Amino acid sequence: MNVMGQVRTKWLVALGSLGLIAATAYAAEPVSALKGHDSNQPVDVAADRIEVQDRADRAIFAGNVHVTQGQLSLDAARLTVAYSSSGGIQIQRLDASGGVVVRSPSETARGNFGIYDLDRKLITLVGAVRLERGGSHVMGSRLVIDLTSGRAVIDGGSPGVGSSGGRVTGRFTVPQRS
Repeated sequence: MNVMGQVRTKWLVALGSLGLIAATAYAAEPVSALKGHDSNQPVDVAADRIEVQDRADRAIFAGNVHVTQGQLSLDAARLTVAYSSSGGIQIQRLDASGGVVVRSPSETARGNFGIYDLDRKLITLVGAVRLERGGSHVMGSRLVIDLTSGRAVIDGGSPGVGSSGGRVTGRFTVPQRS
């Protein structure tokens, strides 16, 4: 093997080791509080203003919107609540915009827009997405969190869209060694 081949092999081994360390460090952190989140819990909403559009089965909250459901919270500038009014009000979906922040006891996710589909138990954030857990974070264009499994998937999006440049980026803490 020539010198370039040896250097390339060493880099591949180093990158593979780094990926394994990062994955191990991320996996060693607490299990996501979002896994198994009960989307049947009551939803509490506070805002500066509310507009109810009863014929359209929706309510629009604006200004310093704060939503809680169990240990899950959502903050945004504006929130549209879609509901069904047959047999009482049943919230189906929350659409948030303007600096959306979703928090659980162990994670914080940020994006420009957010959708919480209570029926499908999915939270989707779009635009300048950042998912933080402990000292680690991952950034991309779109984040989908499945509340049933706790699985989170981040996409990089199209090149040139948002700050991710079409790629998913991240920084992971590693255990300190002596």
